[in-house]
Order: sequence, then structure tokens, then C-alpha cells
Amino acid sequence: MANNGNINIKELARHLNLSKSTVSRAFTGHSDINLETKERILKVAKELNYQPNHHASNLRAQKSKNIAIIVPEIANNFFSQAIDGIETVAREKGYHLLIYLTADNFESEVAYVNDLYNGRADGIIMSVSGEANDHSYMKKLEQQQIPLVFFDRVYDDINTAKVVTDDYASSFEATMHLVQAGCKNIAFLVTNKQLSIGKMRMQGYLDALRHANLPFVDELIVDCSNDINLNYAILTNAFKTLTIDGIFASVERLAFATYYVCHDLGISIPNQVKVISFSSLEIAPLLNPALTTITQPAYELGIQAATLLFKMLTQDEPVTDQIVLASKIIPRSSTL
Repeated sequence: MANNGNINIKELARHLNLSKSTVSRAFTGHSDINLETKERILKVAKELNYQPNHHASNLRAQKSKNIAIIVPEIANNFFSQAIDGIETVAREKGYHLLIYLTADNFESEVAYVNDLYNGRADGIIMSVSGEANDHSYMKKLEQQQIPLVFFDRVYDDINTAKVVTDDYASSFEATMHLVQAGCKNIAFLVTNKQLSIGKMRMQGYLDALRHANLPFVDELIVDCSNDINLNYAILTNAFKTLTIDGIFASVERLAFATYYVCHDLGISIPNQVKVISFSSLEIAPLLNPALTTITQPAYELGIQAATLLFKMLTQDEPVTDQIVLASKIIPRSSTL
């Protein structure tokens, strides 16, 4: 009867021909269950390799009342708004937030995850750094039955709940927006091409070029970094050595770097180069010129991520929902 797969409490109850509540009571020490029935449940559960969700059964015990949030940064307005959404849900549930900033550093990410094995938080909501392919450190969260929800930036090989935006469609639309504005030499600025979010945004850019019958120029995919000064140097070199009439920034800090470089080189936005960027920046309309943005529903992403985490905390069945939200382009002066 051994079963190498994971089964949930509903399947176990169906196999035993018992109610879910009866099966649940066998694992929570209730005295109102027949000893013979309890022993039968535990025996079959062992044979079927059923692992009870202790977070669900311990919710009333309220071990920590903390939710850990691991994000690359909070200077980016997107993450601030997402955290606000998470906090809204957590506050309603009587939970507090522990915020960990990785600064896009993989070693920091691993250290924070390892630090959370001790029960300091009842669950984790995370936007990943994406700097390595070995995510074995994540497996222990599953072993410890600590719920994990990814949002925005995810690891595809980790099977858990995820809340993202449709980055491919947004990038395709953003590139076509520049094409329709008359751009023929569009540079795509990216910080991490290997991360799933970077891959999807770059694929949208490439497919839009193909759709518009524009040639692909490898040098126009500009690898940037998380360092302000290095980005300034990279973009200065790009403008001096390449023909560029459009900039598609995959993250908002690269749009800022573009503005600084264009100002210092005397390049007019939007007359000589048009700029569009993923950004949730509230002051985007106040920039000179006002920045055209692909705006993600950051607050709603946070709401959805937190809602999924509490769903994981309060039910025995595995939660691996994949939620995709739409972003929208807000045209402003930088592309007109």
C-alpha cells in the first residue's frame, strides 16, 4: 500500500471512508475519537506517507504571529507598495511583519532563509535574488512545513504558490509602444537575464522586434548591475558607441540612470531618445520629462500573496496556486 507521492488529508479521509474532521482529530490528540479508529488512521497514514500540516493544526496556538518578507530592496516603490498590501492582510489576521532585505545578494538570501527555520516566522513571502541555480536550501522549508509564497520574482523549480504579473505581454506591449513612437534602435536594459522575470521581459522585447520586422542587435541588450556608478558608466559607454533612439528599462533604477546619462551627455528625451520603464513610482509624472511606465499592480500583488500564505496556514491541502495579474502602460512625455 506504500505511496511515494504526497497525499492530502482529503484523500486520506476518502481512503479510510471517514470524515476529514475525524482524521484530523487523530493527529491533534483529541480524546473524543475511538482508540481503535485512531490507530487505524495513523497506521494507514504511515503506509500512505501522509504528512499532516502542523501549521494548520497549530494556527490557534499562534506560535509566532510573524510573517517574514524577503525582498531585494525597498527603495524601489514597487516593493514598498507590495509590502503595504501584505501588511494590510497580515494586520487583519493579527500578524506582524519581519522584513529582510537581500540587496539582490544570493548569500544574504540563503542566510535569511536558513535563519527562518527556527520558527521565528509562521510563513515566508519572498521575491528572490535569482543569482544561483542551486535552490536546495529552499527544500528544508518544505521539510519544516514552513509555508512559502513567491511574488514578482520567482524560482520556477520550486513548487509553491506564486503571484506574478504577465511580464512577457507587458514587455511586448512596451517595445511595440516605442516602435509605434518611431524608434528603430531600441536598447533593452536588464540586470539579470537568468532570472525568470528577466527571461520573460527579454523574450517579450525580442518577439516585438520580430513582429515589427526590426533587426536584432545583440549589443542593444545592455547588461547592467545593482551599482549606481557602474550603471552610469555602462550606459554612458552604450550611448557613445551605439545608435540608440529608444530605451526600454526592465527596472526603474535603470530609467533613472538613463535620465542622468542623457542629461550629462546633452541627449534630449524624448526628441533624441524615448524612454519607457517598468515602474510603480508615484512621482513618475513629475520627472522632466514625465516618465512613461509599465505599472504593475504592486499593492494587489501583496494582497494576493498574503491571502495565499494564510490559506496555506489554515488548510491541510497543498497550496500551489499560480496567480497572474495584468500590468498597464501609462504613456507620458518621455515617449511622446
